[in-house]
Amino acid sequence: MGIPWREITAVAATGSALCSVTLRRRGVGELCSVFGIMWMAQAAAWWLWTTFVYARYLSPLRHLPQPPGAHWLLGHFWEIVSTEPGAAYQQWTASVEHEGLLRYMFAFNRERLLVTSPEALGEVLVSKCYDFEKPLTVRNLLAPMLGHGVLLAEGDEHRVQRRRLNPAFHYRQVRGMYSIFWDKARESVEAMTAACNAAGGERVLLVNSMASRTTLDIIGLAGMGVDFGAIGDEANRLAQTYMRLMQPSWQSFAMSVLGGWLPPGVLRRLPMQRNRDLSEAAQTIRSVCRDMVRNKRMQGAGDKTPSQGDDEADIEAEPDLLSVALGSGFSDDVLVDQLMTFLAAGHDTTASALTWVMYLLARHADKQQRLRDEVRAKLAPISAADGMGAVTCSDVEGMPYLRAVCNEALRLFAPIRQTFRQAARDTTIQGLPVRKGTFVVLAPCVTNLDPTLWGPDAADFRPERWLSACPDTPQPEKTDTRPTASGGASSNFAFLTFLHGPRSCIAANFARAELACLVAAWIGRFDFALADASMADAANLRFRRTPSAIPLQGMPLRTRVVDGW
Repeated sequence: MGIPWREITAVAATGSALCSVTLRRRGVGELCSVFGIMWMAQAAAWWLWTTFVYARYLSPLRHLPQPPGAHWLLGHFWEIVSTEPGAAYQQWTASVEHEGLLRYMFAFNRERLLVTSPEALGEVLVSKCYDFEKPLTVRNLLAPMLGHGVLLAEGDEHRVQRRRLNPAFHYRQVRGMYSIFWDKARESVEAMTAACNAAGGERVLLVNSMASRTTLDIIGLAGMGVDFGAIGDEANRLAQTYMRLMQPSWQSFAMSVLGGWLPPGVLRRLPMQRNRDLSEAAQTIRSVCRDMVRNKRMQGAGDKTPSQGDDEADIEAEPDLLSVALGSGFSDDVLVDQLMTFLAAGHDTTASALTWVMYLLARHADKQQRLRDEVRAKLAPISAADGMGAVTCSDVEGMPYLRAVCNEALRLFAPIRQTFRQAARDTTIQGLPVRKGTFVVLAPCVTNLDPTLWGPDAADFRPERWLSACPDTPQPEKTDTRPTASGGASSNFAFLTFLHGPRSCIAANFARAELACLVAAWIGRFDFALADASMADAANLRFRRTPSAIPLQGMPLRTRVVDGW
């Protein structure tokens, strides 16, 4: 519940105007004094009311289970910021008895509602999804990097954007991009092979750095038809811009907290280095995106749009997402915002997922070897000449263990560990009144590991849960081959990585296909092992405080070339 700046200012202005009329005080200084006094009095009264009265005695959520140890003024704030992102939620849901709804207090006793049960998640994400919007605070913080695209749009604007962009992420469109995914996977493999060979065949590599540059190149080609060349150039301008944005700092943390109290215009004008970095980065990214839209327009892409009577199967897929979006009726300014969303969200989250797949396989050498065996049995060597090393959608989808490994990694280490919503109007969740402005927290890092949904081994890396065992097989763990969509969970909402409903990830199919190609290529060529043995214990992992789950040290892994592929 942020400060109602507009309302307070309007009342103060009205009050000072009335005073000038009734008291006949028309001096500018006197009017400003009256305005200032009335404004400060209202702000102080509002703060005292919301901090010490409403949440404690009047909120309809006050009877919900709440974690112990809340500070009288700061609530559970320090517990949240002093632990890894999402760790406090995991601890609370494991130790506090609840039925899928848990209240905790943020700084200055601002209450927040943690939603974990499938039934409640179904309401927030599906049946009442437009009752819950991304908080304005979050949108203002992310907009310089993401633009005002489909990810940050709300209400009718989101409905329109989503409908127009759906064709760009249709299965038919994604299916035609496997060659791009595989070509860039091959390029990254060759770059990593060269680095390893220069050190005698084995070297410690920062996996997240290569993952980020690879996925940036992929979204450049698949999204806009432009090769950024980031794989072979660590100093790539665009890659460095995103790296600067993802660097954790006390200023970025301070801005995320102040965003709940200060108007966006004031927040952006604070004399902080983070603001200068954001401004420069936004100009760079927006300039790149604007150039790409202009160039595509000049090439005439998107001019041919299918009629309603065309058979979708007979329509040739466009070469990239931008070509599809150009035919959607968006203005160039809106297209620039969509490209900013594609670039940031489309490469950062997949890079995070790829990093965690490699980490998990480095911890589990037997599963890594099983996957390598499947890849080498199904695919021609990645370096094969005359096109024999190319792959198709059918090739990748024909590897059930690859899919199982990717699903399990996405479950255990969701790229977005937590996401926020804010009630756009008075509504309910499971019959509980939720007032307009209430913050709602959805935590994949909690739901994806919930033992009540996934069983007692919920925290274990077990790709086999995504495979259906043949009933008459004596050793199903080794011989099952049939994929299962649920992973054995008791609810569809147990897997929250891509969310669900109208606000689910529009690029989920794209991300899954890209991730599968990269994992197959990397594991087919390399053996990965932990460079730091202490990281075998997940409790020792440290995350950057960024929207995506990125390891603090970039995930150094001992990488060795495995001959024969």
